[in-house]
Amino acid sequence: MSKTKTRKKILNLRKKKYQNNYKISFSNLISILNKKKIKNGIIGGYFPVNYEIDDLNILEKLKSKNYVISLPVIKKNNQLDFYIWSSQLPMKINRYGIPEPLKSRLVYPDVLLVPIVAFDNRKFRLGYGGGYYDRYIQKIKKIKNFLSIGLAFEFQKVKELKVDKFDQKLSIILTNKKVYR
Repeated sequence: MSKTKTRKKILNLRKKKYQNNYKISFSNLISILNKKKIKNGIIGGYFPVNYEIDDLNILEKLKSKNYVISLPVIKKNNQLDFYIWSSQLPMKINRYGIPEPLKSRLVYPDVLLVPIVAFDNRKFRLGYGGGYYDRYIQKIKKIKNFLSIGLAFEFQKVKELKVDKFDQKLSIILTNKKVYR
């Protein structure tokens, strides 16, 4: 199935099946961070839209454990950068209607939480088609070692995604039911 058809099918399914009680296990995430020896690092999250896994509660819990939290800001040419964020700071709305932090302090996350439209066993993800996260992952790989963790509902898993040379594999995918390593 083409990326466009897969995207449309899974987005419709996500809208239909979305429930607030589907949660990512915080203890699974902490276990992953402890195993990778990432303590008090910089976490890159996202502001959830369109029935994505809500990571805001996770980000608040990580902040209480002395992690530095950041969110993406969309730049020109489908680029992202991450800036320090906390729920007490003001935000602006970007051209897609997504809240972004005001550009205060640019950071490069040690852990990048990535929203997913669909994923497969190989840990490839399908996003909305703009290539923002693929470009960012490719960019940050040249700057530092980091962990990319996709967050998804188990029902977003597909047999196999078509991938091209620009698609970036994630380190781990964490769903409401399972951890894919």
